[in-house]
Amino acid sequence: MAITTVRLPEIANSLEKVKAAARHGLSREQKTLSPWLFYDEEGSRLFERITELDEYYVTRTERAILEDNADEIVRAACGDRRARVIELGAGSGVKTELVLRALLRRQTSLEYLPSDVSPSALEEMRMRLEEKTAHLKVEPRVENYTSGIAAFPRDGISALVLWIGSSIGNFNPQDAEQVLTRLRARMYPGDALLLGVDKVKAEPLLLAAYNDAAGVTEAFNKNVLVRLNRELGANFDVDGFDHRGIWNAKESRIEMHLVSRHAQVVELPATGQTIILAAGESIHTENSYKYTTERVAALLESADFSLQRTWTDPRDWFGLHLAVVK
Repeated sequence: MAITTVRLPEIANSLEKVKAAARHGLSREQKTLSPWLFYDEEGSRLFERITELDEYYVTRTERAILEDNADEIVRAACGDRRARVIELGAGSGVKTELVLRALLRRQTSLEYLPSDVSPSALEEMRMRLEEKTAHLKVEPRVENYTSGIAAFPRDGISALVLWIGSSIGNFNPQDAEQVLTRLRARMYPGDALLLGVDKVKAEPLLLAAYNDAAGVTEAFNKNVLVRLNRELGANFDVDGFDHRGIWNAKESRIEMHLVSRHAQVVELPATGQTIILAAGESIHTENSYKYTTERVAALLESADFSLQRTWTDPRDWFGLHLAVVK
């Protein structure tokens, strides 16, 4: 049976969401931009390049765990029940294919409901799966799960929810708990969550992963300014910023900043803002929190999940955590 696809929905008032994010973040004393703004078409392409860099261990380490353990993971998650896969922040879905194939070895057909803020990433993923995978129905959803999670189907088929790629690390612990709590409210007894989380490790490894020698992460970070110039009519001097990734040991997180090389006055006609930046002042664009297994367990428990199993790599750099709804 060939893959069944559906037309991607549009994000309602997406330009308004960009305006609101810029207006809110750039009016703060420490100027910020939400990391979901990275993922226009060019940003999604640059992120896929980042995942292939030698310094960026996250994607290949998580993929290796899935390659070694996908069958065991789906068996532990689903037992003998028929399941569908729901994914938050699916991106390219390359690692997810390992889970989909493992499930299709256990059941004759499968529904996959990926969500992402990037329509282009979802479209590319859908086209790839269409060519490669039979007996799979893909229903992509353009969705920003930070502000809301669409209702899950309720028809007796269990949900295996994927939140992988250490995307949870982009949220401070309080916000991460809120997302997990909203997710838990959409789930039913017998459903399972597979959560991918990057672990605390040596500072040089972390710094190299977010300050690659080829400058791809720098281009990815600066692309958010390119997007605001294009979509909001802003006049950021993109070359007048330096990318900087730093380790904040107190908060256990990598921080990404765009640091102004010189004093700037930036106009954003679409939001009616005038932004004044001093030389050396930064716009904080992303956090990537790093966790211990104990902190992950506590976070899941606070959202009323029950942690069942954890899979990690031989160097203990990354963890895939299986939690269930009782």
